[in-house]
Amino acid sequence: MLSGVFPKKTPPGTPLKTPRELENRRKHMKKIGILFGIENSFPSALAQRINARHADGIRAEFVLTGAVRLDRGPRYAVILDRISHEIPFYRAFLMHAALHGVAVINNPFWQSADNKFFNYALAAQLGVAVPPTVLLPHKEHPGETTARSMRNLEFPLDWDGVFAYVGEHGFLKPMNGGGWRGVQQVHNREEFFHAYDRSRDLCMIYQKAVPFTEYYRCFVVGQKNVRTMPYDPRRPRAGRYLSADPRGAASKKLLQRIEQDALTLCRALGYDLNTVEFAVEHGVPYAIDFMNPVPDADLHSVGDAHFEWIVDRVADLLIAKARQAPQPPELRWSAFMGAGPSAARTPAAAKKASPPKQPAQRAVAKARTTRSKRTSKLAAEEERAAANDEPMGSIAAAVPGSDALAEDAIENAELPGAEEPEVAAQPETTAGTEFGRDQKITGKTKGSI
Repeated sequence: MLSGVFPKKTPPGTPLKTPRELENRRKHMKKIGILFGIENSFPSALAQRINARHADGIRAEFVLTGAVRLDRGPRYAVILDRISHEIPFYRAFLMHAALHGVAVINNPFWQSADNKFFNYALAAQLGVAVPPTVLLPHKEHPGETTARSMRNLEFPLDWDGVFAYVGEHGFLKPMNGGGWRGVQQVHNREEFFHAYDRSRDLCMIYQKAVPFTEYYRCFVVGQKNVRTMPYDPRRPRAGRYLSADPRGAASKKLLQRIEQDALTLCRALGYDLNTVEFAVEHGVPYAIDFMNPVPDADLHSVGDAHFEWIVDRVADLLIAKARQAPQPPELRWSAFMGAGPSAARTPAAAKKASPPKQPAQRAVAKARTTRSKRTSKLAAEEERAAANDEPMGSIAAAVPGSDALAEDAIENAELPGAEEPEVAAQPETTAGTEFGRDQKITGKTKGSI
């Protein structure tokens, strides 16, 4: 049963407030809006907790919106988003709110751009351990595409290379999505292809299974507070958070690393609210799942102790954000991800780290630079001339030599991934993902799904 606060509509006949009264009210009251879906326990408890603190004229209520006008921003200082990943209207509403200075948690722009494979690649760049992982082509053509759309795809796909890198025991996961939807565990090639053939047009990730001895789920709030919870993903959802803590004195160093890795990932991604899951094998915590900008916070799922911690910390975060509001939006990808100059070595730092050149080296480098500039200038002039001959521009102007390659490929029918016999034989699948794979790998033929 929900027990929160929806904004009240003004009854008919109520005298309108003067502009000065409205302005004073706006200045002295900052509203925190909670946007949610089917969940009950967390939104209600959070609104009550915030309002019970009577913090600096800050009040929490459930968001109420209708048609959104282009010329009007919402009346909230902060909005906590718990549902826009499932409802595009809400996502667009939140982007509009952010543009008007509302602090939206989590950032709706980055949520729209994020995906699991990028997360794993970023984690590896940051030094966080991740299992071997590959990104796979769609099993079926995405909507409005054909075999000719896939001509840049390797044909046939190197399945032996995939299994050599990842292994035959792993997990197939959709590149986007959560809640374990579409996730399949496989133990051999036959199970893999059985699951992959049923993935339709989803873009999938294949990741090595970690035979863990310990598993933890970290709830991270405000990119600084971490709640590390023993967790077992093999159990039914209601029993995954473990009441018995398997941790001991010997795990102190491990837990410190887990907490630091969780903070590193959330700060890099720019998420103020997230969960990060780690599977521990031989003392190494592998980051398994950390694209959870709307993490599970249901009382009946996480349990009383974890629930109280989550509600308290999120209330702290929202009140702090409200005090800082309004916030001018930073519409840059580096800002969305929390990236800064320290994330990578700057060109200036790289130049500083380079050893000084000797006089002879300087002369050679200068000569090479001069020749390079002349060659580049000549090539640019040729490309501009070619582009002028074609009002809409030319492929050759963008990729030198590509026009000759394209003509040769068309004439000789050598477009990779789009050979006529193979495409005709597998019209419903992505070219290069199935043709001939079974004869090569298992020695038998399997039907197309």
